[in-house]
Amino acid sequence: MRLLIGLTVAASITRVISSPPYRSAHVLKDRHPVPPKWKKVSRADGEGSMQLMIGLRQGRFKELEDHLYEISDPSHHRYGQHLTAAEVGELIAPTNESLRLVETWLESHGIFDLEYSPTRDWISLHTTISRAERLLETTYHTYHHVEGDVAIRAPEWSLPAHLHEHIDAIHPTNAFFWPSLQPRAVPVERRGFEAAPLGLGVDGLPSYEEVAAIDKKEMGHMDVPSSSDFARPEAITVDEACNKLATSPLCIRTLYGTLNYTPQVPNKTSVALVNYLGQVNNRSDIALFLQRYRPDAFSGAADFRTEIVAAARTVIALEGNLNAETILGLAHPIPLTVYNVGGKPPFQSTVFTTANKNEPYLEWTSHMLSKSDDELPRVISTSYADEEQSVPLWYARRACAGFAALGARGVSLLFASGDEGVGQDDKCFAHDDQERKMFLPVFPASCPYVTAVGGTRHWAPEMAGFDARSGFVTGGGFSNYFPQPKYQRHAVQKYISSLNGMYDGLYNNTGRGYPDISLRAYHFITVWNGTAHILDGTSASSPAAAGIFALVNDALAAQGKPPLGWLNPWIYTGGYRGFKDVTAGSNPGCNTAGFPATKGWDASTGFGTPWFPRLKGLAEENHFRGEYPWYMVQYE
Repeated sequence: MRLLIGLTVAASITRVISSPPYRSAHVLKDRHPVPPKWKKVSRADGEGSMQLMIGLRQGRFKELEDHLYEISDPSHHRYGQHLTAAEVGELIAPTNESLRLVETWLESHGIFDLEYSPTRDWISLHTTISRAERLLETTYHTYHHVEGDVAIRAPEWSLPAHLHEHIDAIHPTNAFFWPSLQPRAVPVERRGFEAAPLGLGVDGLPSYEEVAAIDKKEMGHMDVPSSSDFARPEAITVDEACNKLATSPLCIRTLYGTLNYTPQVPNKTSVALVNYLGQVNNRSDIALFLQRYRPDAFSGAADFRTEIVAAARTVIALEGNLNAETILGLAHPIPLTVYNVGGKPPFQSTVFTTANKNEPYLEWTSHMLSKSDDELPRVISTSYADEEQSVPLWYARRACAGFAALGARGVSLLFASGDEGVGQDDKCFAHDDQERKMFLPVFPASCPYVTAVGGTRHWAPEMAGFDARSGFVTGGGFSNYFPQPKYQRHAVQKYISSLNGMYDGLYNNTGRGYPDISLRAYHFITVWNGTAHILDGTSASSPAAAGIFALVNDALAAQGKPPLGWLNPWIYTGGYRGFKDVTAGSNPGCNTAGFPATKGWDASTGFGTPWFPRLKGLAEENHFRGEYPWYMVQYE
């Protein structure tokens, strides 16, 4: 330890009195265990080509974070004054010293041909595996996954000591991100559809009137809350719009109060979704879905835009269709953009891919931050997640910083909270200590700069979502990587106190708690390959939430007001009043009953499910602005 401290001090002095120490000794930068289901096969071919991405320390990230809190806090006079692309770019750019030191290090290894991101916080270079091994004093091996994928990785890597404070990330190194990144939609047995007299046509799809009439007796009569805050502005009831078997746009729009809202200035706001793992959105399937379940939105199937990021492959599948159909079924005609992001590269055992398609979130955030202010969508949904511990800490932090930068530019980022409760039974162990039992939080939902969306089922009352047939259980818990952010500290600590020691030692009671909110995640109708399928999962909750907040932004735009941007400080300050509390159920997992849903915020359903008329009113009036700082919020 003394030696390292001495090196650091000496380096600081040397920078003042002479040239920087370009040749300091290598010191371990990061070590991460190989995730389960990956097996080391052989040494990587040193002559194989590799594209390295080097993430430089962002020079003024703390300042960006301060700006983000101020412009997202309803009690602050800067609330809603989002930063421009140029302003964010200045804050995340590395210092000149960082650039100089890293470039000199690379030149000393004969590497001169460098490519830079627009803000110069990422350097991309092509090299060989053997040269990369010398750069990082590591060894790359070929790893095979049980499902057939191949990756070339190095579980630990080092940097010269004087570069540690200037480099945050280098990949590919030890981030085994594929194929553990998984879509969250869970197919449900179609037994109910086949047994019900749906009057199926040639396309095999029931009408929304037929769906609304199915299986109501099993649910019983359930009234909508009569509180004036949640009064229904239309004649149709939830019982008439929803049923146990299948969830349609009519059900979601009625359940959450958007049915009678018509977007006023749809071209002044925008919404987006992100596809990974080769998932895309089939326009013909989406057209069939909208024609059947949201006829007035039929044109949306042809109108949405698609952008390809990092050479994404094309695999039409359930997940992509679910996300697009859900958003269009709620938010049309607000423009939708879809980002298809590469990330499952076709590795050969001896040759590394020459295109960087390895780390999807970093690729995507870099792509988004390069956009102009007019091009950037205002609400974005992502329905993918990983076990947090399977993601190297450096990677999670750098991706989370990218989400913060997008929030500072006025983007609301929503991520699914996962579909395995607090973790899969019998698999709840630390990767680096198979004897230590622990709940398994998921990333990116655990990042404090995103809004994590959990799932529910039923109505009046809604309850924490689950489905024994599909194995779906709504995800929630506490991060082991990110500390509890100040905006949620009061609500989360109040909940932890109510647990009275339950599960102590299985979760981090000082970590970021999630989800923040929830929506229905049960039996969503999805058209894929021309036929109807039923899916469970927070994969449906996140795009549904995105559609609702896109409508809120439309109402704000009609009044000349800025979009909500990063949602969490607003929600935890007073926006939670626009959510119907969910107090029934829990999120079982890890051979436990999981975290119980309770009054107020909880680690199963967050603050509950949205009621659009109330959310819209709170956003338009923002009458809780200035009542009290968010850190002194008292919850009813």
